[in-house]
Amino acid sequence: MRIHKFTSTDAFVAIDLVGAETSTGPVRWARRILQGGAKDLARSQTYTYAVLSLRHGGASAGISAQGPQRSEAVSAFVAEAAELVEYGTYLPDAAKGVSEADLAPLRGNDPRDTTRLSGDGPTFVDRCEGLSAAVCAHHSLGDLSGRAVAVEGFNANGPELAAAAVERGASVTAVATSAGTVSSSSGFDAQTLADAWAAHGAEMVNEFGEVGAPAEVFSTGADVFFVGSKMGVVNHEVAAQIQGAAAVVACGRLPLTARALAVLRRAGVAVPADFVALAGSAVALWGDPARSEAEILAAVSETVGVVSSEFAADPDGPFLAACHSAESYLSTWSDELPFGRPLAP
Repeated sequence: MRIHKFTSTDAFVAIDLVGAETSTGPVRWARRILQGGAKDLARSQTYTYAVLSLRHGGASAGISAQGPQRSEAVSAFVAEAAELVEYGTYLPDAAKGVSEADLAPLRGNDPRDTTRLSGDGPTFVDRCEGLSAAVCAHHSLGDLSGRAVAVEGFNANGPELAAAAVERGASVTAVATSAGTVSSSSGFDAQTLADAWAAHGAEMVNEFGEVGAPAEVFSTGADVFFVGSKMGVVNHEVAAQIQGAAAVVACGRLPLTARALAVLRRAGVAVPADFVALAGSAVALWGDPARSEAEILAAVSETVGVVSSEFAADPDGPFLAACHSAESYLSTWSDELPFGRPLAP
């Protein structure tokens, strides 16, 4: 892991594999972005590429600035990052506090199909991540049919996740955002959820009746929990609360701590790796730009479905199986394996 510090503003990028020709990952802005979280996010992206047999590495950048200085700091970051992008050292993805419009000056030298990152509302890449999370859950369990699903941290990939889960026979019975939790014993209509997200964002929950605290989503008794509002949202205490579920699947990076994974494994809960569940974005961005959206969505379903089924059958469980697969591929081209696996601290 290498930390590249910027000179024009208070920013850095954590590059996981120094030997990778190209590294990609989120850039976030806040009053203070810590390197620890950035390193963890970079590691998760590295493992995504490895399970897809792509010789790229993960990276993650942070821009620290007070609110009034945000625009100036982001502009300085973009200007200085131009050389990194030109050489493929770091290709940024917009994340917390940074928009795709902010990064537009860098896209000319980005070798990925970055047209998939633009658009009003959820982008096509968001759709691919939502689809891959649902596909991963479906193949990790063998079937989603008849399952009650809760989506914790419903965000831009939530509409596609909900639609894909319902298409596979599940019912979305609970949704949580930063504004609270809503539930429905009969299940929410996927299009209604998508419309509410488009119109209200996180406040969408107020359109569905009584709203509980965000953490109440873990008390809804779902069969499958999609989790991802923040890194480490499922710690060992939350894991103990939901250990009766059939599966806990990521819809955001690094949602589980190591202790939470241990609790859920002992309880026999399927826990596929976040870097598998969210692999849809990598499938969308790396490939022939002439592909249609339908072709890319089909590739996401096929690719994530195959590896998820393979890992689900492993006696070590889907998380460790995915790690072993990633590390085996990394050893074919990287002189040094990353130290530490993708889990929240």
